[in-house]
Amino acid sequence: MKWVVSQDNRDRSTKGEMEFKLIHQDASSKARSGKIFTSHGIIDTPVFMPVGTQGTVKTVSPDELKEIDIRIILCNTYHLYLRPGPRIIKKLGGLHKFMSWEGAILTDSGGYQIFSISSLQRAEEDGVRFKSHLDGSEHFLSPEDVLRIQLDLDSDIIMVLDECTSYPITHREAEISLEKTIKWARRTKLAWLDVSREERGLFGIVQGSTFEDLRKRCAEELIDLGFDGYALGGLSVGEPYSLRKEIIEYTCSLLPPDRPRYLMGVGTPEEILEAISLGIDMFDCALPTRIARNGTVFTMEGRKVLKNAEYKEDPSPLDPECDCYTCRNYSRAYVRHLLWAREILGMRLTTYHNLYFLTKLMKKARKAIEEDRFEKFKEKFLSRYQYKNKES
Repeated sequence: MKWVVSQDNRDRSTKGEMEFKLIHQDASSKARSGKIFTSHGIIDTPVFMPVGTQGTVKTVSPDELKEIDIRIILCNTYHLYLRPGPRIIKKLGGLHKFMSWEGAILTDSGGYQIFSISSLQRAEEDGVRFKSHLDGSEHFLSPEDVLRIQLDLDSDIIMVLDECTSYPITHREAEISLEKTIKWARRTKLAWLDVSREERGLFGIVQGSTFEDLRKRCAEELIDLGFDGYALGGLSVGEPYSLRKEIIEYTCSLLPPDRPRYLMGVGTPEEILEAISLGIDMFDCALPTRIARNGTVFTMEGRKVLKNAEYKEDPSPLDPECDCYTCRNYSRAYVRHLLWAREILGMRLTTYHNLYFLTKLMKKARKAIEEDRFEKFKEKFLSRYQYKNKES
């Protein structure tokens, strides 16, 4: 695998190797635009990755994702490991073929789900032991097992196994957890050297809770190991927003500029734009699709809860400034009716809109970065979006 940082638009390597190209950094912030080249297409960054937990982004089809211009999604190793299992997916041609998705796929390690969903989980020196939330069956996964599962899924970007800590946590507890994360990363990287790595990427995960010295130690050790990208884990787990911003900014300052930076679990428009200004390139979160299924949509004037009575006779589109399929064809009143009637179409239309909204927001952000006006773009968006949110 070869990662290239470039300010030009030279052609992709003919060897089919994955590349990262840094296109431009905004003059007034740390915001960056770039491109990740994979065997399943080019990903422009900054990018938001919809979550397809069990091999599907809930309520929308792969064709609709393509229509929205989504080029990468996230699938979950924990859930796919339990059901239907990596053996079946591999036998049927890998996850892309299994779910009929032509774009790129990032699979997380499943660590967060193991520590937050499964019962009786325990992190051991050699891996994690847990009981399935589906049937109570017992399982043990080593770092090498997690890598092997993601290889069987045929992921484009693979995440190392890590231990995600809760908040608050003591420094000593965070340090003990961090030592496992670093040890597992080292073992994963060693196993990675023995597999076919062409057209794939392996990302390390910087942990350390909210302690700068631990974040620094983790970042330095992961950089020494040499990963194709670096994720910021252990955030958005209950810590204050102001503290989260400090940790993001500090951690980004430690990471090499020639690798993509991925903030895990953040998916609101305001937090994404703030994190972009701090140097983050990639995002994922289940929130945009989850709140859509419950009737809440993103608009340029903040979130709107369509189930509210004020929209019962509203002929307006969800967002008058949006040109997505939903907004071009349906009124707030109609979508509200569908949601109250529990019609699946209502959830499909709101999900389509939220994903379109974020995808278009990322396109606008990239354009603003490349024109050196990202900070003005961000401030203008947030002044309007946050003000309306507070009013509602």
